[in-house]
Amino acid sequence: MKHVIALDVGGTSMKAALMAEDHTLLRQERRPTPVSEGPEATVAALVDFTAHLREYGERTYGRGALAAGLAVPGFVDEATGTAVYAANIGWSDVPLRDLVAERLDGVPVAVGHDMRTGGLAEARLGAGRGLDRFLFIALGTGISAAIGIDGGFEAGAHGGAGELGHVIVRRDGRPCNCGQRGCLETVSSASAVARAWAEASGDPGASAADAADAVRRGDPRALAVWDEAVAALADGLTIGVQLIDPRALVLGGGLAESGELLFAPLRRELAARLSHRVPLPSLVPAELGDRAGCLGAGLLAWDALAGTTQPNGTP
Repeated sequence: MKHVIALDVGGTSMKAALMAEDHTLLRQERRPTPVSEGPEATVAALVDFTAHLREYGERTYGRGALAAGLAVPGFVDEATGTAVYAANIGWSDVPLRDLVAERLDGVPVAVGHDMRTGGLAEARLGAGRGLDRFLFIALGTGISAAIGIDGGFEAGAHGGAGELGHVIVRRDGRPCNCGQRGCLETVSSASAVARAWAEASGDPGASAADAADAVRRGDPRALAVWDEAVAALADGLTIGVQLIDPRALVLGGGLAESGELLFAPLRRELAARLSHRVPLPSLVPAELGDRAGCLGAGLLAWDALAGTTQPNGTP
């Protein structure tokens, strides 16, 4: 069974899989990301995880993986396979492609930005199929985006395109980890909604899902939290629409799992802000859920094996 290694590195956990040529995930595993132990420990854990998956493939399928794809957060130089910087992990200028290739005895290795990699999966296998231009947004612990254009993804001059979460939408808002105040992810991410609802409800353990449940019950405190998150998200997305004129906005991540509770008011808010634009981009949920990163990493690996393009559209 021909297969590749796919690894999606997050600040909390690393999700991995073996992917067959037909995009089936043959084996899926998850391990914690040892961020608290320092960036060196995280790099070592990542490399060890890929080696473990290769050994599993050899035992189970009689052959090792033909290539590996890595989806990692932060600024990424996809051409050199370098993890340039990631605040939530703490690493900088890590030659991940070379380190993993050495451990895997020289098989092709591709490294991509996690959002662009997830967007690649949505473009080929999910909600972005057939779209020439779309914006893929993940509403999770933070907020990030990927700009899909003609089958590729815009990386930007320094690998940082799509940082929609750090667009300032509330000038006097909460401090953000990036050093600014009032960034979109301080208001409209799943973690921001959870924090705001915890403060409003007096329950320190409250989650974004709890806030959504309270909205469905008509709790006025929850409605105020939700309305502010939706309004700020509409402000941020309006900027994205004005800049790149996407055919669709594809929303994923934990907050998007609330479905029409989020999508219905967000459509109204966007229509009010973009009344001068005809037609409006469609607003649709992502289809691949938390599998998008692994699926995209697997696609990177198959592309590397075939010598085709990276998610930013470069060879």
